[in-house]
Amino acid sequence: MQIHGGVRMTCTGAARAERIRLSPGLVPFPDGAGLPPLGGTCCPACPPPLQKMTRLLLGVTLERICKAVLLLCLVHFVIIMILYFDVYAQRLDFFNRFNVRNSSRVHPYYNFSRPNGTVHSYAAATSGGEAFTPSAKLESNQTVTEKPLLPCPDSPPGLVGRLLIEFSTPMSMERVQRENPDVTDGGKYTPSDCQPKERVAIIIPFRHREHHLKYWLHYLHPILRRQKVGYGIYIINQFGEETFNRAKLLNVGFLEALKDAEYDCFIFSDVDLIPMDDRNLYHCYEQPRHFAIAMDKFGFRLPYAGYFGGVSGLSKVQFLKINGFPNEYWGWGGEDDDIYNRITLNGMKVSRPDIRIGRYRMIKHERDKHNEPNPQRFTKIQNTKVSMKRDGIHSLHYHVVHSAKYPMYTNITVDIGKPPPRPARG
Repeated sequence: MQIHGGVRMTCTGAARAERIRLSPGLVPFPDGAGLPPLGGTCCPACPPPLQKMTRLLLGVTLERICKAVLLLCLVHFVIIMILYFDVYAQRLDFFNRFNVRNSSRVHPYYNFSRPNGTVHSYAAATSGGEAFTPSAKLESNQTVTEKPLLPCPDSPPGLVGRLLIEFSTPMSMERVQRENPDVTDGGKYTPSDCQPKERVAIIIPFRHREHHLKYWLHYLHPILRRQKVGYGIYIINQFGEETFNRAKLLNVGFLEALKDAEYDCFIFSDVDLIPMDDRNLYHCYEQPRHFAIAMDKFGFRLPYAGYFGGVSGLSKVQFLKINGFPNEYWGWGGEDDDIYNRITLNGMKVSRPDIRIGRYRMIKHERDKHNEPNPQRFTKIQNTKVSMKRDGIHSLHYHVVHSAKYPMYTNITVDIGKPPPRPARG
């Protein structure tokens, strides 16, 4: 340390001295000797070494990066947990079962003998400080009254939303039955805690699709139960190996379901289509309903404005107004467009859910045998206005070969005849 001309100097090494020597702002020493030898120099008080500052800045930067990474990991973990519980709530069904268990604790006398069993008046039974048990005898002047059920809500609180639909896990009918203990023989269900506003018959045209049926039942039974739908499932199986006729089987399902119970609403579904969102409510609306508006095979888009295929629903009044579905579409294609024409020609409009909710996954499969494209479908579609008056539910002919109620569905095998011979070309 030296003092020259009132300026405080700090000595540094040879390299620093060389820089100071060449700097134009330095003033020579008063004795004219110039700068000291290269072995050491003196300069105005210098800042902290550059390397120390660099290490300090690097440490601060690394600390901030680590904090940001930890924050991102935390956000990622929270998102994963939300998605996990959102996707698997449908399988665990935890909340619904938890509510049922709580209600059974609060009300010790709960009637499970019927699908729509109700809770007896618990307050009246326990009045006077006496515990009420099922074995207690009622006096002759006492009666047990059932609390009336309220209508089921339009938006049930137990809905999950977007669902994870996959077909890689092996499925068995025993598993489906085990997962749906509240479903009664014939595939029927009625909510126990509310009164459904309508009875819904779900009609499925069918032949040689047992593998698909297991997945359909596995997904649809829990969805319909969460939606608080009172429903019955009817599999209309075409007998024999003649050309398939989807629309005619749907007509058969309409009549056979009405023979079994009083239904107000009819939903017609292909067995290979599974809804991907349980907010797509399976009931009837003021206008005929098209549910499957965004299938994965169409890139989750409506293929064209008049499309009415896959899954649709009509009330009993709407179905009879259009004379049901056509019976003359043998083979694949055309009947959906004919049904759409019948709806619009009778002054009705097709209603649809939001495209984000009306998504469906299709079980991939090869085209069925004896269900080749119908070459006459385009000509028939153009004549719907004339044909719908004579061809429909009132002109339907069929024969029931076998009918049976299974735990998860009702199977009705029918003989619907065979297509008329096609006119010769030329």
